Amino acid sequence: MTRLQIVGRRSSHFTRLTRVFAEELGVAHEIAAIYDMTLRDPAIYADNPALKLPILRCDDGVIFGAENICRALAERAPSSPRLVWPEQLKSNVSRNAQELVWYCMAAQVQLVFGTVVAQLPADNLYFEKARTGFVGALHWLDTNLSLALGALPADRQLSLFEASLFCLVDHLQFRKTVPVEPYSALLSFTQAFAERPSAQRTTYQFDVPPTAEE
Repeated sequence: MTRLQIVGRRSSHFTRLTRVFAEELGVAHEIAAIYDMTLRDPAIYADNPALKLPILRCDDGVIFGAENICRALAERAPSSPRLVWPEQLKSNVSRNAQELVWYCMAAQVQLVFGTVVAQLPADNLYFEKARTGFVGALHWLDTNLSLALGALPADRQLSLFEASLFCLVDHLQFRKTVPVEPYSALLSFTQAFAERPSAQRTTYQFDVPPTAEE
């Protein structure tokens, strides 16, 4: 393999995070779509035993998980961009902000897969608690966003926090799970980030399986 392959879904915020990094870093890649997340064959997930996406296929094997893939892409970048990783966050607010973004991304998957795909009752305590935590985390992020962004180095090209936050909030507008309209700071940030070419080249869409004729 001479070209990196991201195995995932164009409708997934975790997959989009890796695509944004690839675009920002100028790393050539292609997308291999997973069309049906209800299937339980590890081969469909590039042999990820956890049956999760995204996965990066490369010459030396496969890499599981969005953050791991972003780091692998950075190692393959043709230049040395100024990136900010979670372990470089120095303030409590910025560390908490990244943790809550990860929580919200996972909670949205939990809610969508549980109540939409599996069609389980949305009023089950398992989903109600996830939704309550989701809303609370979004409120905290909206309230503390200015402080979290202000703690980042001014000379950065990109931080994992900013890219993951954008993918999360934009996904809430693409696949409505909890209302995002009350969070003006998050919406303003997302609108500004959406002007980046990397965001415009990775817009959310549902992957359509090829027809038998194709």
